[in-house]
Amino acid sequence: MKMLVKDYDKTALRNFVKDTISGKIKSLEFYLNFTLEATREVKKTSKYDSIREEMQEEIYHLDKQMFALKTMQKKMNQVLHHSSDRVKLGSLVITNKARFYLSVSLGEFFYEGDRFYAISEESPMAKIMLGKTEGEEFVLNRIHQKIEKII
Repeated sequence: MKMLVKDYDKTALRNFVKDTISGKIKSLEFYLNFTLEATREVKKTSKYDSIREEMQEEIYHLDKQMFALKTMQKKMNQVLHHSSDRVKLGSLVITNKARFYLSVSLGEFFYEGDRFYAISEESPMAKIMLGKTEGEEFVLNRIHQKIEKII
């Protein structure tokens, strides 16, 4: 299976990922504020203790997600879009199986109608690809891939 190799605008791709993260932060801020406001509305009687506890637990989880997204946002500011003949942080790697953007651990997303995977340099996939050049091959989880293009 050979991937269709297009020339992608890596600056636009980087901005798309940054905007996606910002959108997730805005949504999470909305839910966090909504939940905080709801906790203020719950009556201060003992019969509502379990509801308040559940809301506090939800706020804790939302705070953890917010921290992770803000960390991801800071990391994206360190991702440069310079071209290289070797895979490194900021590379867009097109293999015969998928398109990987070595940046942050955002996962699957669609850009210009194509499926991409934003992966961090700590991921097993990135670790196996780092330093490789076009034409090199690798196997991860018994899946054989060949690097067709590095942008």
